[in-house]
Amino acid sequence: MKNVLWFVLGIAGGFVVAHLVNKDPRGQELLTEVDLRISEFTDRIAEAYHAQEAKIEGLVAGAKDAADDVLDNATAPASTAPNAN
Repeated sequence: MKNVLWFVLGIAGGFVVAHLVNKDPRGQELLTEVDLRISEFTDRIAEAYHAQEAKIEGLVAGAKDAADDVLDNATAPASTAPNAN
């Protein structure tokens, strides 16, 4: 419970400091720069996430196609199977 109290106090203190810094023009510039850097970071993370997601979706689609082919070949009659003797 003590840790939660410190956490809440830290958040409240951060808001108070940000409010005081935002009153000063130099503070506004600083907060604008911090916001810009955070936005750049989150944009990069989102791009990397979407690229990885597309890569995984491609792999899954390929695996599904391969599994469908194997299933089709396994359920085909012996006379139409590709390696029938």
